[in-house]
Amino acid sequence: MANIKKDDLVQVLSGKDKGKQGKVLEVRPREERVVVEGVNRMKRHLRAGQAGSTEGGIVESEAPLHISNVAVVDPETGKPTRVGHREETVERDGRTKTVRVRYAKASGKDL
Repeated sequence: MANIKKDDLVQVLSGKDKGKQGKVLEVRPREERVVVEGVNRMKRHLRAGQAGSTEGGIVESEAPLHISNVAVVDPETGKPTRVGHREETVERDGRTKTVRVRYAKASGKDL
C-alpha cells in the first residue's frame, strides 16, 4: 500500500517550495514522483498551433516532485508526519472483513 495517494494534503520538505502545502493531483509510482497543486510551478512557452491550442503564449503548470521530498500532513496538528498502516476488522452484513487503514504516526488519526 502506498504512503501518498491522490487527494492527500502534503507538505514539501525540500527545494525551492520548502514548507508549502498542497493537495496531491497525481501520483506516478513508477517514476516515484507526485504532482502537487500550486507547488513547483513551471512556465512553458508555446507556439501557436501546438499542444491543441490555436493561440500561443506562456502556459503555467505544476511539475512533478520526487516522492521523498513531500510528507503527508497530520490532520490533527497540521504538521508533516510519517504514515503507518494497520489492519482493522470491520463487520458488514454479518460478515467480518479485515481492512488496511493508513494513519498518521504522530497523532494516530486515520488518514
